[in-house]
Amino acid sequence: MAIENVLVLGGAGYIGSVAVAMLLDEGHRVAVFDSLERGHEQAIDLRSIFYRGNLGDRDRIRSVCKAFEPTVAMHFSAYALVGESMERPSAYFQNNFCFGINLLDALVEVRTRMIVFSSTCATFGIPKKLPITEDNLQAPTNPYGESKLMFERALLWYDRLKGLKHVSLRYFNASGATESLGEDHDPETHLIPNVLKAALGQKPYVSIYGTDYPTPDGTCIRDYIHIRDLCKAHLMVMRLSESRQYNLGNGSGYSVRDVVETARVVTEHPIPVREEPRRPGDPPVLVGSSGRIQAELGWRPEFPQLGDIIQSAWDWHRRNPNGYKDPARARTRE
Repeated sequence: MAIENVLVLGGAGYIGSVAVAMLLDEGHRVAVFDSLERGHEQAIDLRSIFYRGNLGDRDRIRSVCKAFEPTVAMHFSAYALVGESMERPSAYFQNNFCFGINLLDALVEVRTRMIVFSSTCATFGIPKKLPITEDNLQAPTNPYGESKLMFERALLWYDRLKGLKHVSLRYFNASGATESLGEDHDPETHLIPNVLKAALGQKPYVSIYGTDYPTPDGTCIRDYIHIRDLCKAHLMVMRLSESRQYNLGNGSGYSVRDVVETARVVTEHPIPVREEPRRPGDPPVLVGSSGRIQAELGWRPEFPQLGDIIQSAWDWHRRNPNGYKDPARARTRE
């Protein structure tokens, strides 16, 4: 296996920090570039090189690329809240698309071979068919999904015109935790951590938005993928020599009530819920097919069961009830 110089953009975030640790475990040389606006320095593996900066600073990302000379880049750095994107579209187009162009230009300048892009199932909007395959129509219903699709299209042109290869990975619901790394957002909008916060007594209840969807129990169905399985795919695709696009999900869905009931079993806590009106734009079902990456690369989820995913997250949240804010997590770089 060839050892790569991997630059991880957003390596202080939920998914990026796990990818950094797994890359280092495989023996790669890793540098993290993160503004820490929404990431946590305590989540950055101390074996990596850390460059603090914002992709909006064109000179900063150019100097980092010249110093580190990445052969591969993994781009996790983005704003990722659908509701916020509806309120602040300019911030999403600027941060997720315009600033990303600074990165692409810097990578081309130092002749980086490959960029692995953290995309999203939100590029598909409300699906016309299920499960969602890579060939589904991409028609985003919010600026977040649109900003990611815009960057996917830019990658196609940078491949054609500049020779920068890419793999766009369209995630479904990243979830779960490793022994040392987990999910800590502010605000927290994801279902599983909010359910576990209710189990810990940090929230009075879990909101269920809509109970009249055309699903077996009336609540939305989503596809959950364990963070380790997600990051394993990143390590596999970075070895490719041609550009590709892959969906990453488990291929099966769980309803909001399924998540709550499974969490009650895992945590042995009652977890109160409150039924509330639907949120605008929430599709009834989002389930993805990972058939292409399974057929072409042999990727398979190792943790497909919802109970295992929630158990890993519960173990992390119990050890870290305050997330990365716990002073005991503070670490010093040499």
